[in-house]
Amino acid sequence: MVPQIESRLPSFSGDPMHWIDLDDNADRLLGRTLRRQAEAIPDDDYLVEGETHYSYGRVNELANGFARGFREMGIKRGDTVSFFMGSGSDVVFSALGVNKLGALWTPTNTDYKGPWLRETFEDGKARVLVADADLLPRVAELGELPFERVLVRGKPEVELPVPVEPLEAFLELEGEEPDDTDLHYGDSTCILWTSGTTGRSKGVLQNHNVWIRAALDGAMNSGLREGEVIYSCLPMYHTAAWVANVFRALVTGVPCAMDPHFSASDFWNRTRYYGATMVFTLGAMHMFLWNAPERDDDKDNPVRLAGMVPMPEDIIPKFKERFGIEEISQGYGQSEAMSALARRPGGTYKPNSLGEPAPGLEIKLLDDQDQEVPIGETGEFCLRPTEPFALFNGYWQNPEATVAAWRNLWYHAGDLMRKDEDGEYFFVDRKKDFIRYKGRNISSFHVEAMINAHPAVQQSAAHGVVSAELEAEAEMKVCVVLKPGEKATPEELCRFVNDNAPYFMVPRYVEFLDELPQTPTNRVQKYKLRERGVTPETWDGIAAGFKVER
Repeated sequence: MVPQIESRLPSFSGDPMHWIDLDDNADRLLGRTLRRQAEAIPDDDYLVEGETHYSYGRVNELANGFARGFREMGIKRGDTVSFFMGSGSDVVFSALGVNKLGALWTPTNTDYKGPWLRETFEDGKARVLVADADLLPRVAELGELPFERVLVRGKPEVELPVPVEPLEAFLELEGEEPDDTDLHYGDSTCILWTSGTTGRSKGVLQNHNVWIRAALDGAMNSGLREGEVIYSCLPMYHTAAWVANVFRALVTGVPCAMDPHFSASDFWNRTRYYGATMVFTLGAMHMFLWNAPERDDDKDNPVRLAGMVPMPEDIIPKFKERFGIEEISQGYGQSEAMSALARRPGGTYKPNSLGEPAPGLEIKLLDDQDQEVPIGETGEFCLRPTEPFALFNGYWQNPEATVAAWRNLWYHAGDLMRKDEDGEYFFVDRKKDFIRYKGRNISSFHVEAMINAHPAVQQSAAHGVVSAELEAEAEMKVCVVLKPGEKATPEELCRFVNDNAPYFMVPRYVEFLDELPQTPTNRVQKYKLRERGVTPETWDGIAAGFKVER
């Protein structure tokens, strides 16, 4: 049972912490959890943006008003609403309002444009889009839209072929608490898009219980206590922004302070501003903090616990000492399987250990025939729930992908690990061919498709080169074969990608080859290209001063 904390010590703006009893699975609805917190601690801060504070009571009122607004637009249970918005409290009001109706929200990567943006919009099947005004030009470039209307946060500067209405009008709406009697804790709440590492992105269907289970598990693992303030600067199309920040605050009744984006130069100043005691960073974000010049006031910050995943083991004690942090947590999860592994409080773990399985999950490492591998040997990380709705509900309108992922009644996570005799898990490699950098999984398939669209290119292969900031991540290299008689420069190819795809798909390294290594069945042998690495003939965009435009 989740502890019920009765002591009321002062914390952020005088707010107490309030763990909510969610032992009854029927109560594990996001909207109902918000309502219960609003009833128990109506005046306590929930969301904070700069000088603007939203109490639990006020957030519930706003979510009800947004639910009314969406309902009057015809949104009902099972419908989807698309988000194309930067991080902020309005995203939370929108998401919880949608969920109170039994509908689903689907956030889109705000770096998307062109074909990637169109595919995501079309695949979501939403009739309503909620978007930021400064992102509308990218929406307008698509021409015909799959939406019936668009809600805009801010003042639109472009025209769209569908009706446009101000999202701000929803802030003025009053709405009764929607009846959630028929909603179920296993109902899907949202569609989170994968990175499309082997083709078109898949939509991960996330249910109420997965969010709440993972939020509670993270709160327990972090030793969350009175006086905590969670700080979020993650993009809200990313799972971690919700499960480690917004929803962790929701189930424990603490404040979540929010900034629209991460800034390495201003990160610690923002934690001081908010009095933040808990932070969460992804990929190379924390390595940018570590590699910044040391300052005399590095320890002058309120952060007690940091989730910084993954962080090299040898850096952890040095980071804690330099910045005066009590604990840096490590673990493993993905949108399909949140909080699967973690280092548990009070435990002693070996270097690079990801910890132990979360309650409610059975985990095995399987070979290609789905047979369990012996202790110490490498196998694919596979899992299944021992409790109802502990994993995702499948892939949105993609039964083939769902069946493939759940082969032989095990969800196959696509990552290779090994387990030692003490039951600790260690990451080995990524089974599928994708490139991970700065917390993003970048599809080599999409990068190659864009490079191959250049008129001078005959064939290309994208692969990772180990990042200097973080061994577990990689910067992108593209090996290119030009068509006979054609010419192109690395700068030209990179600018072509930059003009037609999200900026993070622009490769750092480019090398021209006469041919790519291939198998007898004409599949590119990327392991040979990875072994080749960066050669004297490889063009380096950073060294060349190439500027990527965002």
